[in-house]
Amino acid sequence: MGNTTNLQIGIRRSAEMAALFMIGDGLLGLLQPKRHVALWRSDVAAVDMLVRPFAHHPMRRRAYGLLQAGAGLALASVLRR
Repeated sequence: MGNTTNLQIGIRRSAEMAALFMIGDGLLGLLQPKRHVALWRSDVAAVDMLVRPFAHHPMRRRAYGLLQAGAGLALASVLRR
């Protein structure tokens, strides 16, 4: 395999891992929004900033989870080709 082929495989694997994360995180947020947000709350401001909009708003987290899982599935379907 040439360097170009290895690079392409690496990029596709990274995209696949991103799709897996998006699908899994989206489903957990959809099915268990309160638990999932509570787990990710943090004293580190940069980390907490990501989940703060969903605190006390489980339906908002569910909607985002649905969007996230759908985007992950869309990404995975593009990789299939």
